[in-house]
Amino acid sequence: RLVVWINCFFSSRGYNTDYYYEYTECDSVGSRWRVAIPRILGTCSALPTPTRGTDCSFSCAAGEFLEMSAQQCTTCAAGSYSLGSGVRFDQWDTIPAGFTSLATYMDPGPSGEESQACNSSSWTPQGVYLESSRDECTVSLVYAVHLEQQGSVSFSYQYPDNNIFFEFYVQNEQCQEMAQTDDQKWIKLTTNGEWDTHTVNLKSGTNILYWRTTGILVGGKMVKPVLLRNIQIEGVAYTSECFPCRPGWFSSSPGSSSCQPCPRNTSSHKGAASCTPCPDTQYSHEGWSQCKERPPCSEKDYFQIHTACDSEGKTQVMYRWVEPRICEENVTGAVALPPTGEREACPPCNPGYYNTDDSTCFPCPPGTHSDGTSVCEECPAGTEPVLGYEYKWWNVLPSNMKTSCFNVGNSKCDDMNGWEVAGDHIRSGAGGSDNDYLILNLHVPGFKALRFFMVRKSTTVVESWEGSKERQSYTHIMTRNASVSYTWAFQRTNQVRRYISDVVILYSVSVTNVQDGVASACRACALLSQSSQRPGSCIPCPAGFYIDRDTNRCQECPPNTYLSGHHTYGEDACLPCGPGSKSNKEHSRCYSDCSFSQTEHNRTLTFDLSSLSPVASLTIGPSFTSKGTKYLHVFNVSLCGHQGKMAAVCTDNVTDIANKDMGSDSTQFVNSVDSFICQSTIIPADGRGFRMALASQSISLADTFLGEMATGSCQRGRSAVMTIRCNPEKTDRGKLTVPSACPAGTCDGCTFHFLWESGSACPRCTQDDYHQIEGACKGGVQETLSVWNEPKLCIKGISLTAKSSAPCEAIALWLKVGVGGGAFLAVLLVSLTCYFWKKNKRLEYKYSRLVMSANKECELPVADSCALAEGEEPEDDVVYSHKPSLLGKLRAIANKREGDSSESVQLKSSQSERWVWG
Repeated sequence: RLVVWINCFFSSRGYNTDYYYEYTECDSVGSRWRVAIPRILGTCSALPTPTRGTDCSFSCAAGEFLEMSAQQCTTCAAGSYSLGSGVRFDQWDTIPAGFTSLATYMDPGPSGEESQACNSSSWTPQGVYLESSRDECTVSLVYAVHLEQQGSVSFSYQYPDNNIFFEFYVQNEQCQEMAQTDDQKWIKLTTNGEWDTHTVNLKSGTNILYWRTTGILVGGKMVKPVLLRNIQIEGVAYTSECFPCRPGWFSSSPGSSSCQPCPRNTSSHKGAASCTPCPDTQYSHEGWSQCKERPPCSEKDYFQIHTACDSEGKTQVMYRWVEPRICEENVTGAVALPPTGEREACPPCNPGYYNTDDSTCFPCPPGTHSDGTSVCEECPAGTEPVLGYEYKWWNVLPSNMKTSCFNVGNSKCDDMNGWEVAGDHIRSGAGGSDNDYLILNLHVPGFKALRFFMVRKSTTVVESWEGSKERQSYTHIMTRNASVSYTWAFQRTNQVRRYISDVVILYSVSVTNVQDGVASACRACALLSQSSQRPGSCIPCPAGFYIDRDTNRCQECPPNTYLSGHHTYGEDACLPCGPGSKSNKEHSRCYSDCSFSQTEHNRTLTFDLSSLSPVASLTIGPSFTSKGTKYLHVFNVSLCGHQGKMAAVCTDNVTDIANKDMGSDSTQFVNSVDSFICQSTIIPADGRGFRMALASQSISLADTFLGEMATGSCQRGRSAVMTIRCNPEKTDRGKLTVPSACPAGTCDGCTFHFLWESGSACPRCTQDDYHQIEGACKGGVQETLSVWNEPKLCIKGISLTAKSSAPCEAIALWLKVGVGGGAFLAVLLVSLTCYFWKKNKRLEYKYSRLVMSANKECELPVADSCALAEGEEPEDDVVYSHKPSLLGKLRAIANKREGDSSESVQLKSSQSERWVWG
């Protein structure tokens, strides 16, 4: 930087044979000395003695320079110019002395080394302007100047593409950046073909000026470069020489402060005082330094037009040479201009216009309509004209349309038509060269009855096309009620008259709902009531109202419906909102109020998504371009709430980010996108010297709830699907992610998928989400505890009931009954066991006795007679062994029924061994 400054500082000096003069630095009292410096050290002696120089504040007027020998202001000769105390640079055949182009890569390599991919990146001279680099490198144009007094720097620029970031800043000799506002540092965008001027005040002393550009090539889209011309610096103490006019320019008189371009078909050399005419066989454009041979004329050198309709309603095709004409038609192989065509009937007037007797089309008066072929008629009662613009016949250019041609290097293009009418279409004109901007402009004063606005301050490119395209239609929806201009700009390429046959054709242009427009038809309107002062007059319906078909009165749309258009005739214009959504007060859009209910398995689930209402951001990346530039995709999501307002905002350049950080209102952003879900490409601030991240290529992914948005690249529209998943382990805000299979959120660029896991996505807790557990009875008290069902999939809602207690007995009733019954059964079983055991023993004894008393033939002994002898007294009494029990009686009855059993009795006898069997 020091070398650059020295070269600049000594570039303005007066020369002698062996030495030259230079001033010393100014001292504290503002004085300096003039000293002689040999051109080659040691080659001369006896240099002039230093003398006191002029005051540091001394300067010459424009058109003069300071002659160092006499230290007096001298008039510049013809063929040169001077600004006096200023310096101007407007010749860009090469980069002037004192300027340096420095290219650096935005991000260092993995090991911190600088990338070599930017070695060929530079500001490129293009004759009348400098052109910035188009790649991802950061390229700085640097110039150092020493000011003896406060001054300024101003320059003209063209900055049409916000995919290049363009900044201008100033440093002092200690490389400290001087204080500048964002408006001074970040350059504003310009529209196609327009030049703007940027001015910054400078302090006295050394000022190092930087013009720096950085391209953003994410997605591979070609960017338009920044153009820079006419740099002028004020505040230098003096200029010791005049600047010669550049080739192709001249200054005819001494004392000029600027040079003029040579007219067409003339040329000049450097420092010329006049221009030399070209020979008849040669030509030149304005500002050319040499003449070229005229080529033979071809079909590319003329074009056709339609004449205006005459009084008989006739028109004819005519052919004209492309101006300025450079071809020669009187040479071998040249084509001649075709003759004028036959007269033919003029096309009809455009809808909304009527034809007068002199075949001139005029707009229909207010309240009337026409299809363009008939006279204007008033609309019937209960109807109103459908206002708008519909242009499909192009015999003459409509009064609210203008056409022009613009080229920075060819001022003669300004006098040419950029577009030409051709009956059933309008086509781009020929222009003077292929890189001319051919501009068609349509002015619209405003739109009627728009219910929502989006105010923007700058002109933005809505859509662009490249390459060959078939006949197609394009629709752009306006969302603001303001005066607007639509501009179509066509440029072939940067060649000169090579692609002159390439054209663009517009067949029709239609703009609806235009304020103060014309009408081709009528439609039903809402009427005032009979009690009003003007019964039957048409009135606009309020927001959220449609026109009832039966009464032609304004009727409000049913709840949770939205109007499908601006002219809403019939209740069917009120479309129902989707599930889980409701309409705003104006019935202009549907939105979610962050609450949702769903019935599932005879159970109603209620969701509260209010915690997800604030705008959420998701950053994906980093990713890298072909040159390794790191970038991130940032998604801003406005899921619900905000009364349907699209709260997610994505900005498109550094100035917008700066303004947002400063807390300015969002409507002041120059290039911002408002949406429910939007995406922006972010270039991180680390490693590039920028103070903040750079935002670019902002797009809307969802501007209609439960709908789609049509775009040029996605024919069926972009759509976004947001899946909300219940995860009680997450916080209320949760975590926003994209599918792992599509790390950029989309696999086709048109459908975007998001997953939002959050505790807020869980339903409200109800009684079905918990159960009760009863504890053991301790000390006559039993406790009951409420426990959530596992896994718990609910939040908030009702709370668990408090732990309760109730009196209880140590032994339960059922336990008592069971123990009593068991004891009774045990006693019964023991009694039966003893009874049968005793009986079995008796039977066993009797049987053994019988066996012992049996004879050898095993016959039983004969029973003794049980009769009493005469006079014999009974000695034995019959004694029952026991009283029969209830069970025994039952068994006896059973045995009698069987007939094969007997009852034993014990006889009381003196002989205990005797038994009587019965």
